Order: sequence, then structure tokens, then C-alpha cells
Amino acid sequence: MNPLPAALAPPRRVLMGPGPSDVSPRVLAALAAPTVGHLDPYFLKIMDEMQKMLRSVFCTTNELTLAVSGTGSAGMEACVVNLIEPGDRMLVCRNGVFGQRMTDVAGRAGAEVTPLERDFGKVFSPEDIAEAVQRVRPKVVGIVHAETSTGARQPLEEISRIVHEAGALLLVDCVTSLGGLPVESDGWEIDAAYSGTQKCLSCPPGLSPVTFSPRAVEAIEARKTKVASWYLDMTMVRSYWGEERAYHHTAPINMNYALHEALRIVLEEGLEARFERHRRNHLALAAGLEALGIEFAVAKEHRLPMLNAVRIPTGVDDVAVRKQLLGTFGIEIGGGLGPMKGKTWRIGLMGETSTGRNVLMFLAALERCLADKGAKIDPGAGVAAANAAYADM
Repeated sequence: MNPLPAALAPPRRVLMGPGPSDVSPRVLAALAAPTVGHLDPYFLKIMDEMQKMLRSVFCTTNELTLAVSGTGSAGMEACVVNLIEPGDRMLVCRNGVFGQRMTDVAGRAGAEVTPLERDFGKVFSPEDIAEAVQRVRPKVVGIVHAETSTGARQPLEEISRIVHEAGALLLVDCVTSLGGLPVESDGWEIDAAYSGTQKCLSCPPGLSPVTFSPRAVEAIEARKTKVASWYLDMTMVRSYWGEERAYHHTAPINMNYALHEALRIVLEEGLEARFERHRRNHLALAAGLEALGIEFAVAKEHRLPMLNAVRIPTGVDDVAVRKQLLGTFGIEIGGGLGPMKGKTWRIGLMGETSTGRNVLMFLAALERCLADKGAKIDPGAGVAAANAAYADM
């Protein structure tokens, strides 16, 4: 008889990659609270409170706002399959891995997909979108607000106006931005948005917050065909989250506890204060990296404060540095994806991870790794520059 595996003993890491982010002890404690039934009055109360908090974080009054039982990719699929019927035209803006994924999801849902391409790390201009929607006349336009694979932030206000003037619905990927950047769902007239718990909300991965505008709900209710996914069909899921409490699936009770506590933490801090904290730590990190001669892969005006994509210095081994950071210092950062693989590092400052302590610790560790790999740097310059940046704020 084979012996049982050893009991779990995960190492302690500082999660400074593209996700997941560090998780508050308060959230971990909520995750370990006693499980109740998915129709227990206590859990139904938790669901109601979560919906209210999610509306606050999404900056919306949308009634159909909830947490999909699945990761951020499930949220993406939920938004696409509920808005798209076979033969519908969908314009998908692709400037990174997750725009590409949305294209794949839309095609599987039966959409006639037209991709609008830009290089990784670039963003779309209003003129780009205006030309494309006039040419394609789509039912839905999908775009990524914060492209996790490149560290680029996509401005949305003017694009939203153009999309709606063309009579289309706007679908937005907010997986990395929600809780770290403003996501003005009502102000920007976003019709459907999805996120994930493991980025700036600093909750373990497993749920996907989504919100649908009244226009999107009308489109769902006007469908001529059933939603392609039974599990993600909002016409049924909303009955579970609404007053009917109609059984649909057994929700992951304890994951919902964790998100409930994570949202409480976000709203205790306040959205504006949270956005400012992410901005401040991003600027200090950027100053430190610049002092080490490390350049960003994204134009300054489009950089994400919570996900810093930087170019790997010439002659430096990508994997060797990340391996040393993890093995020696317990710090995880991410490598590049797609055409950026082997060329960039992705340094996360999301939610609980976004602290001055982590910025300074990471810069000191990176200096050591670069020096060990033979890179020519000014010892202590990164930490000094970051400290100077904090002093000037």
C-alpha cells in the first residue's frame, strides 16, 4: 500500500507576479469559516451583501451584478455566451493574450468574429474603433481594460461613446483593473464587465465578479436561442442570486466568504485611497527600476500601476533571475507571454502586494540577482531612487 502524501505545507511567497496576489489573513480566516448550505439563510444574506459591495466596486447600480462560480476566464465566457448568439457579429480588440482568448471564446459561441489587431503593449485609439465599428457593424465590441499579458491600460470613455453611437454593446475585461484602477461601469456605460478575485481584490482565485447593464439584460432577454452554456446562463443564474433563490448550482460557499471579506477590506480602505496607493507604489518602483537601467515595455501614459511590464536587460537570463528571486528571496514575478516571452518581466503590485515594503525588498533582491548574473548596475541605486520617490510624494 502506498503511503499517504505529506500534509500540505505551502511555502511562504511574496506574490509579485501577474496573479494571484498576496491574500490578507482576514480573507484566509473567512475562507476557513464553517460551511453552511448554499440556500441557508445566512449564506443568502452573504450573497445579498456581496452584490451590494460588488456594485460599489464596479461603480454601478446594475441589478445583475454577481460573482460567477469560476475564475476570471469563466467570467469572460459568461459575458460572451450570454450576449452572443450564433451568427452575431463581434469585434474583438486584440493587443495581448487575453484579447486573443476573448476571440477564441466568441468563435466557440458561434459569433462572426472580426479581430482588430495592435502590437502587444500598444492600445487602441478612438479612431481605430470608429473605423472598425463602421466597417463591421457588430452587435458586441470586446476590449481589455488592463491587459495582464502586457501591462497596458486601455482608455475607455471615448471608445464607449463610439460603440454606443454605432448601436453596439461594450464588453470589457476588468480582470486586472478592478480594485486597483477606476472602473466606472455606469459612467463609461459599460454593458458587460468581468473580473477575477485574485488580482487587485486580493482573494484566492475561484470567483469572477460580473456586471450587466440594463441594455445587456434586454439583449439577453431578447435572445432567440438558448445560451450555449447551461452553467453560465444568466437567465437561470440570476434567479439564484435574485429574490426567487431558485436552485441552479451549489455555490462555492467558502470562496464566497473569502470574497465577501476581501470586498469589505477594499471598501474599508476606500476606492480612491486604494487607487492612490497603487499609483504611489508604482511610481516608486518605476523610479527604482529606471535607476537600474531597466526600461518599461509600455508607454508611460498607458502603464498599469498594478502590473509593471519591463524589458529584461540585454544579456540577462530571464529564467535564471526569476528562479533566484523565488528560491533565494521567496519573491515571485512573471515572465512575458506571446511575443514578449523571454523579453519582459511582469512585476505585480496588486492589492495586498502593493506596499512600500515590497517595492523596496524587491528592488534590493533584484539588484542582488542582477549583480550575480554579471549585469552592470550601481549597487543600491534602485532602493535609493525608490526611497527618494516616496519622499517626494
